[in-house]
Amino acid sequence: MQQWHTLSLWMDQLGKTLTPRPALCEDLQVDVAIIGAGYTGLWTAYYLKRQAPQLRIVILESEIAGFGASGRNGGWLMGNLLGQERMLAGLSNASRHSAHALLHGIPDEVASVLEREQIACDYRKGGVLYCAARYPEQRSSLQQQLADLRAQGLDETDYRWLTPFDLGKQLQLAKAYGALYSPHCATIQPAKLVRGLARCVLAMGVELYEQSRVLDWQNGLLRTATGSVRADWIVPAVEGYAAGLPPLGKHQLPVQSLLVATEPLPKEVWADIGLERGQAFSENSRQVTYGQRSADNRLVFGARGGYRFGGRLRSDFNLHEHERELRRYLFAELFPQLRHVRITHAWGGNLGMARRFRPHMLVDRRSGIALAGGYGGEGVGASNLGGRTLADLILGQHSELTRQPWVLGDQPLNRLPRWEPEPLRWLGYNAIIQSFALEDRVLANPNSAPWRRKMARTVAARLEKLMR
Repeated sequence: MQQWHTLSLWMDQLGKTLTPRPALCEDLQVDVAIIGAGYTGLWTAYYLKRQAPQLRIVILESEIAGFGASGRNGGWLMGNLLGQERMLAGLSNASRHSAHALLHGIPDEVASVLEREQIACDYRKGGVLYCAARYPEQRSSLQQQLADLRAQGLDETDYRWLTPFDLGKQLQLAKAYGALYSPHCATIQPAKLVRGLARCVLAMGVELYEQSRVLDWQNGLLRTATGSVRADWIVPAVEGYAAGLPPLGKHQLPVQSLLVATEPLPKEVWADIGLERGQAFSENSRQVTYGQRSADNRLVFGARGGYRFGGRLRSDFNLHEHERELRRYLFAELFPQLRHVRITHAWGGNLGMARRFRPHMLVDRRSGIALAGGYGGEGVGASNLGGRTLADLILGQHSELTRQPWVLGDQPLNRLPRWEPEPLRWLGYNAIIQSFALEDRVLANPNSAPWRRKMARTVAARLEKLMR
């Protein structure tokens, strides 16, 4: 039996023994079979049952609900979607406004479900602070982002600039150059959400079989070691674990993100730092940092991890010393008073990255497959949108959800953009990550020559553009 509580701080905080539900040990005939008891699978089951309670729905989970990214993420429930600016660029003003309203409404939609279903997961809608906090170039980058957002029709109610003084009212940083604030974000305890959703859909009549890894899948049929499921619809809700279900691995690569959590910090320390309303925060670098103040007063802080050759999953998330210390270095740059604080938890997870950084939602009616994924690390909120959208697509409903540009409609999986073959993607990924690390080192050094700073930024920006 695995020690499930060691998967993350969040799973550890559940405070009780996690016992897997029984495995599939028979052959079933159902309406919808979902692979994976993470957020996407559970939200899809929830919204299908809300609209069509007569459907027989089965979820097959290879480990235990919350084993994957849903029980390991940073707890940001964001009201946006990765790459949305590019996807919305060609729309009319009215369509773009409607899409933004749909995205910004994600945290409130989740909140309404939490209240209706009595799921307690430390939900706090305090917004998000994107901070210029370590070098002045971050300020100009954020201000350009704000100009781009204004050009899309978003106003002060969606994103506003905070001066260092204004930022200090919410978050005190060692070096503050300003921040971009958006109210469209909440923070949660991820494991409480995924486990609560699992209990909820079970009460609605969904069948959930854990420790039931799908070994083979084809149109209308799933097989495990001890049973099978025939279904009208199959939903492979596996995100970062797509490589285990060919050919999904060609379209969705696993990358890792790594996190640490401090011991609970005294009230006087938090009085110096802030984040009283549960705000999420990041510092605006290509290291992709993210943090929050947990409900029990820990600093939870993460940053970009890595990619393994051939898209291999990482299973051992006992972080190496250098992985822990990089995250300590980054948060200590923001909060020097935490430089020597004790780190009690360190973990990570595999997440799914789509080619061109474009999340996707589609149905293939000929094959009976519905798919949402490629969230690129923003899946806590995007999966709710994905679950709602897949429910409408499966039920054949034409709605505001199904008219969005990230919904690819009725088409086969092989129409999704594919990642390049190895070793090209491994070489490309590592070249880009190295350029990001170099940029960060150069810009974080106040003595770097101006020409060197400009060159580091230019190289990193051009390589990043290649990924898109």
